[in-house]
Amino acid sequence: MSELTFKIIECPRDAMQGRKDFIPTDKKIDYLNRLLTVGFEAIDCGSFVSPKAIPQMADTKEVLDNIDKTNSKSKLSVVVANKSGAIKAAEHEKVDIIGFPFSISENFQQFNTNKSREEAFEMVKEINQIANDNGKHMLIYLSMAFGNPYGETWNEEIVKEWSKKMADIGISSINLSDTIGVADEKTIVDLFQNLIPHYPEIEFGAHFHTVYTEWHSKVQAAYDNGCRRFDGAIKGLGGCPMSKSDMVGNMPTEKLISFANEHKEKHGLNLFDFESAWNVSLRTFGLV
Repeated sequence: MSELTFKIIECPRDAMQGRKDFIPTDKKIDYLNRLLTVGFEAIDCGSFVSPKAIPQMADTKEVLDNIDKTNSKSKLSVVVANKSGAIKAAEHEKVDIIGFPFSISENFQQFNTNKSREEAFEMVKEINQIANDNGKHMLIYLSMAFGNPYGETWNEEIVKEWSKKMADIGISSINLSDTIGVADEKTIVDLFQNLIPHYPEIEFGAHFHTVYTEWHSKVQAAYDNGCRRFDGAIKGLGGCPMSKSDMVGNMPTEKLISFANEHKEKHGLNLFDFESAWNVSLRTFGLV
């Protein structure tokens, strides 16, 4: 068991993947090496998906080959969209966690993986087996968990239904993902309040997209209802290309740190190394 009481996952993949300008591979390696010194619970570092779909992540294997996690306690996580990607992830010795985006929106599932929800669920079973066979851990992102932009029916019962199906096949890590930044306090409260006590065998995390000024209410609502695992990205960079607003980025990591400190939670991060990673982030993303 982790001694941390508040787990922060840094997500450079999510920060990078929508950028049109390709970040050089050596810059990605340098940035990830800096992040590996900070002490994050995990780092979502890349994806084994079609380079046509996400060109920015085409060099994930090369990046993984060249980063040094020897003295880091952080786990490395990658995202896959099919069995082929899962096999590549499972074969890489530095990968600890294989993430799969399962959307409760039929339209977004088709868009993201070119499969129906039922077909994607069968794939989840296969990928989970691949992960287990290779000593990896599987993480499910329940995409569109708080609503969708397609006019499809959405309600909390649908989220609960798919959470149950995941639990029934042995999935033990689920991120409730606010893919387009529409989560409000009531919905956050209702979902975490109902899911966490009902499935004690599952660690539910929060993957929120938000405008920079509205982060606190979302984190507070999830925290008050049992969530202790949060995804973030330095400066809130990135976000989903499907978002209705260019301003809806990721949860700012620096705000998660201040929240944990305010609530006297153990996040395990070295703040001096975080400052160093922050400075490298600014250079990596061309902000200085």
